[in-house]
Amino acid sequence: MSDPYDLKPHIRTVRDYPIAGVEFRDITSLLETPAAFVTACNAMTNICRDFQPTTVVAIESRGFIFAGPMAHELGLPFVLARKPGKLPNPAFSRSFDLEYGSTALEIQKNTAIDSQDRVVIVDDLIATGGTAMGCAELLNEDFGVPKENILVAALIDLPALQGSAAIHAAGYQAQTIIAYD
Repeated sequence: MSDPYDLKPHIRTVRDYPIAGVEFRDITSLLETPAAFVTACNAMTNICRDFQPTTVVAIESRGFIFAGPMAHELGLPFVLARKPGKLPNPAFSRSFDLEYGSTALEIQKNTAIDSQDRVVIVDDLIATGGTAMGCAELLNEDFGVPKENILVAALIDLPALQGSAAIHAAGYQAQTIIAYD
């Protein structure tokens, strides 16, 4: 169980949420502990530095929490990937399946991202990889960002659900701070 920054004690496990059989990793206790939150943001920022990103894209909603400080620290644009109907301008949309349902993400068409960009997609957790790959596919197909120029950065990985492996198999990169076996 990888935890190089000793952050797991600040993350609660809630059994059978949101449905029976799911062990939900609740980051609210980490967010309520300033030192742990700063450590998490710094660690996530550091895994992105060698990638040399030009843009940070945050997945609604928990990705927003980490991506804001990361974009600030890296001095990069902060782009929102939101649930349908939440953005004021015309948007590209991508639907995808989750481990317990399906949904979609949207990014505004007027967002300044193109084939020259190196994009970090930020979320709190990689489970099956559906959300991250939906966002990555949107960036690749609608904005022309090459797959090798997309990195998914998340606080938590659930390797048993094979999400990080699926992201890599699809041609994207993924890095996380904490792994739960």
